[in-house]
Amino acid sequence: MGRSALDKLATEIRTCRLCIDEPMGRPLPHEPRPVLRVSRTARVCIVGQAPGTRVHASGTPFTDPSGDRLRDWMGMTPDEFYDVSRIAIVPMGFCFPGLDAKGGDLPPRRECAGHWRARLFELMPQIELTLLVGQYAQAWHLGRARKSSLTETVAAWRSYLPSALPLPHPSWRNNAWIRKHPWFETDVLPVLRRDVRRLIG
Repeated sequence: MGRSALDKLATEIRTCRLCIDEPMGRPLPHEPRPVLRVSRTARVCIVGQAPGTRVHASGTPFTDPSGDRLRDWMGMTPDEFYDVSRIAIVPMGFCFPGLDAKGGDLPPRRECAGHWRARLFELMPQIELTLLVGQYAQAWHLGRARKSSLTETVAAWRSYLPSALPLPHPSWRNNAWIRKHPWFETDVLPVLRRDVRRLIG
């Protein structure tokens, strides 16, 4: 059997050098290492920001404490989470964007979404639930349906189901946000776990 159009596109993305060869702004300050996981059978897709330093080193998404928390939110074991036949992972930026002056991650590179995103999702029509982790994912996927802040968008989570569910980033930096908004753990997470379990089988 020949390679699918999705496989071919994923191979193109994994060798992408747009942010160095045709950058929008300053070029990427290091060698690109695009990270994504796609398949023609996954019914759940996780859309985060971009790889951090650990993921840039490992080449595997969410291999950090944020990934541990996200798996807990989803009620998944690592084996289930990394089963690409069940879970697709398509960040807004495929490569680690570098660090800002304070040591935080820079925003996802703009080249990725405009060049690859629409084509990639056209080839995965079987996706039934997209988890929108953070403001960049919510801005792209929700468009005008996004509210004026991340908190308002996540609070309106029921209005985006069944196809999308906005989430805060699972970083430890959001511990205060999670404590301030207990409804996220009491109301949103049970529905997230239920829907993920139903879709992964």
